[in-house]
Amino acid sequence: MRTVRKGEGKMAGSSSVPPVHPLIAVRLTRRQVLRGMVIAGAVPPLSAVLAACGGEDEGDGGTPSTPPEEIVRGGVLKIATPYAVSTLDPIKSVAAGDIEVLGQIYSRLTRRGPDGKEILPGLAEGWESSPDGLTWTFTLREAAFSDGSTITADDVVFSYLRLRDQEDSAYGGAFQVIGDIVALDPKNVQFTLKGPAAPFLGSTEQFNAGIVPKAVVGSMGDEGFAKAPVTSGGFGVQEWRPNERLILTANTNYWREGLPNLDGVEVIEVLRAPTRVSMLEAGEADVARDVPWAQVEQFKTREDMIVPLDPSSVIYVILLNHQDPVLSNIDVRKAMAMALDRDGITQAVTFGNAVTANSLIPNTVDFYDPEATPLPYDPEQAKALIESAGATGAEIEFLTTQIDDPATVLVQDQLKAIGLNVTINQVDVGGWWDSVVGANYGAAVTWWYNEVPDPDPAVRWALCGECGNSSFFTFYDNPEIDRLTEEALHETDPAGREELYHEIQRIALEDVAQIPMWYQPYANVYRSWVHDLKMNPAIQWNLDEAWMNP
Repeated sequence: MRTVRKGEGKMAGSSSVPPVHPLIAVRLTRRQVLRGMVIAGAVPPLSAVLAACGGEDEGDGGTPSTPPEEIVRGGVLKIATPYAVSTLDPIKSVAAGDIEVLGQIYSRLTRRGPDGKEILPGLAEGWESSPDGLTWTFTLREAAFSDGSTITADDVVFSYLRLRDQEDSAYGGAFQVIGDIVALDPKNVQFTLKGPAAPFLGSTEQFNAGIVPKAVVGSMGDEGFAKAPVTSGGFGVQEWRPNERLILTANTNYWREGLPNLDGVEVIEVLRAPTRVSMLEAGEADVARDVPWAQVEQFKTREDMIVPLDPSSVIYVILLNHQDPVLSNIDVRKAMAMALDRDGITQAVTFGNAVTANSLIPNTVDFYDPEATPLPYDPEQAKALIESAGATGAEIEFLTTQIDDPATVLVQDQLKAIGLNVTINQVDVGGWWDSVVGANYGAAVTWWYNEVPDPDPAVRWALCGECGNSSFFTFYDNPEIDRLTEEALHETDPAGREELYHEIQRIALEDVAQIPMWYQPYANVYRSWVHDLKMNPAIQWNLDEAWMNP
């Protein structure tokens, strides 16, 4: 019996793995794609320049950056963000703006350590697993919801059943591995899995696995609860004005004793990057999300600003439509990959803040292969491949939401140099998704991220042809990758999983499933009075541990 006691953590990097997607593939309806704009972190193509995408607590594994006696308590932290909040119900969305907020207002059974990978006790102070890994028993700590009512095993069962079974659960596929969920008593809940699933433990920390009060949801109904919820995390909801701002207030019943340090948080929706930057400089915002890289460079030189460049799971790629008559030819895809000075493009677009990608999964996820090797930059060989394929002058349309997107323009110029006729088609975000989902495009520079450290959802989203999303709608389908994806899901030995995921990465690069471009950190900027604030690669803030001394 594997037992984790209060205060004991488990590293996800090699000995355990987090979340999503168990026994069935993630399946997205077109409505979910267009509404959520994210699944396994997928997002519509934004400007390559504008978009980027703790306190001690009773021995639970927290490691504060600042000694408690030096922390200044109080104040309301204001965050200017381009990402909208669309719901406050943890199971109803997979959009980036919602994910960031849901992590602050709902606690899960487990939580992540400062590195974003270590699995620590959350609402559960410990857990046990059976030798076969099919039965998991979690013991709840003494904790309460924001209204003061006790969090019980019945609330956990209710939260997971609605997450797994409710038709409008936006990411319920990740929890279909769960067979039975039983409250053994008020403090113990038992999960019985349908089969081995390496990501299960990590999935208990996933953004949509927040625990909600059964009685309150029952009395308010889903719609009412989604607007004015009773919460289990560090913050409660004071006021929500959709498309404007969300005002959070410290949860005085929060289970992490002494936290939050802040009195509250305001999440202010500001679509235009220049406005976010102006608010930051004027002190109208303490934090600005997705600051343009040129201004990030300027802020690095200022003593009144902090540029943390926290590692993210954002990966920029070039999607290639494998149903396109030109791009279905692997020699054309190889030529395109070899024609691009990816190092130069990465440097130019991100001002050197990003790292050229060598694989087709993020470099912050478990089992990423640092030795994976994409095709080398060789424009002469690329031109020869185009000529031998009879593709000189072939037309390839790049889809973008911004006609002067610098990355797309640089790619266009370098592909023209090897004899391809590249055009750029600008559409709005809805049109972009219509075209991509409908296979009505040639190629696109875009980005996505993985909201958990486990590679399972990343591979299912981007590289698995039979997992419900047509390999991020590139319609790439290699049966060997599909097979390896399922094998890796059920493999519980970390060394075995590593070998399988390395092989997946190798095959995808060999097939030129997509073209990897770069890995970039978060382009967030803080005022100098903000302390101990971090965003982990799964786009989760540690707002409960942050503090200010303006």
